[in-house]
Amino acid sequence: MSSRKILSSAAVMAAAALALSACAGPNTKADAAKPAVDLSNLATTTPRGTEAVDRVAWNLPYEPLSLDPMIGYNYAENTVTANLCESLMRLTPELKIEPGLAESVSSPDATTLVYKIRAGVTFWDGTPLTADDVAFSLSRQTGDAVAYFSDYFRNVKSVTATGEREVTVKLGKPDVLFEQGMAMAAGAIVQKKAAEASGKAFGTPEGKLQCTGPFALAKWTPGKSIELNKNPEYWDSKLVPLVKNLSFSFIADESTAVNALRSGDIDGQYFYLPPAGISQLEQSDKVTLTHGKSLVFWTLAATSESGPFANPKVREALSLAIDRNALAKVVFQDAAIPAPTLVGPDYWGYEKDAFAKAHSEFSAAPNIEKAKQLLAEAGPQDGSIVLGVQGSSAVHEQTANLFQAAGTALGLKVETKVIPVEQFGNLYFDPSARKGIDGFFTTYYGNFADPLDVYQIFRAGGNSNYINWNDASEVLDKAVSAKDGKERAQLLIEAQKLVTQANPRIPLAYEPNTVVQNKRISGATASFSYLYYPWAATIGGVK
Repeated sequence: MSSRKILSSAAVMAAAALALSACAGPNTKADAAKPAVDLSNLATTTPRGTEAVDRVAWNLPYEPLSLDPMIGYNYAENTVTANLCESLMRLTPELKIEPGLAESVSSPDATTLVYKIRAGVTFWDGTPLTADDVAFSLSRQTGDAVAYFSDYFRNVKSVTATGEREVTVKLGKPDVLFEQGMAMAAGAIVQKKAAEASGKAFGTPEGKLQCTGPFALAKWTPGKSIELNKNPEYWDSKLVPLVKNLSFSFIADESTAVNALRSGDIDGQYFYLPPAGISQLEQSDKVTLTHGKSLVFWTLAATSESGPFANPKVREALSLAIDRNALAKVVFQDAAIPAPTLVGPDYWGYEKDAFAKAHSEFSAAPNIEKAKQLLAEAGPQDGSIVLGVQGSSAVHEQTANLFQAAGTALGLKVETKVIPVEQFGNLYFDPSARKGIDGFFTTYYGNFADPLDVYQIFRAGGNSNYINWNDASEVLDKAVSAKDGKERAQLLIEAQKLVTQANPRIPLAYEPNTVVQNKRISGATASFSYLYYPWAATIGGVK
């Protein structure tokens, strides 16, 4: 299905952006207008609620496919499971890593990790968390298992319960991705007994999910809602919920969701793209809107190994023709930062000066002349470039309009294919869903504050390496084993240069996390960590 509808605001923006591009000349560093949202001054939390609340109604942009954390690969899924299933380590609202279900971890040698499991933790059914549950939860993501997070287990040789409260992981070589991955859903622990009893139904409306989090799954009514109840036996006294019942609805249409927030029919929502009605929410006396620290970025992922878009010079030319400042200002309504590379400052959890210097060498400014030169070098391009866009999203549609206008200016034919929001997640893991498109727009993210977690997707055989672009694979494999931060940073800076030139994914904008809450409540985590941290445990009523 091809979208031919062009919003008037998008058409104006595209024309303005191309006009800016035409007179931009060579790349310069003094090109970025100051954005309205400052990445250096974003929130991590909202003021913690203080009063008990019987019920909070939260909205998701679509209904989750599963609540099994092993295959919870997307926003709606993780928004729910972050309150249900805990990981060995914990990603904090400040994007730091601290102990979680493992009270400590030690490394007697470079390829051995020993996790000491926290005492006194129980599943929702009252049975104690054991080392066997932990070993089972990690082991089921190894080998040929179908798991979205399998890239973090590439070097895992064995996972064994080596004591009553001890689990030992043996690696084939040092792996900093695995170590940090234990703070997100890759390290989530489920009850072995429940998972084995439910089989493939585990985590679905028909399966029996069992985890240890501050909320317990009470009921999942397909097509209607997911209900969580407070876990009265939760182990962490600092995160005992004030909310008795947390109910999730599945309103996919942006305008409907915005109206429901403004009317008070729903109490909150995380937006992974700024809705068209963001100004209405900012001006509402019913809600608060907070922008938080984020690891999310807006990008165009290449998916086809044939056709014009398979040519790296064509991808670079299209990238150079895009005015990212105009994109951030108009399409994102000043709620995004122009992105010259895939990774932005919130990823620099170490060696910040080195990463900042490398980042400054790239420009977000358009360069139409260089774009035309690259296309001349590439030679005649036959056929169209078909880009997948998510239905019900103004950001997707307007960004596609901009690419179509840029393609016209360069003599390239760019078409769009609209994919319903309920099916859009299939593009990430199902090759058949990507058939017929050359790329798709996506909000993508690494899972912790290390640039490696973004660039590692371009290692040979990576789950999200859709065009099998492997030019940076060797240097990235070295980075995975580099425990020394300085060494790893230099390897990643080298990889970043290769990725940014070849554009297997075209960087467009860095997206702050956006959370909206009814003024009767407060406390939801503001930063990106809400996907893995129990963000609702700190929500309470406001006097």
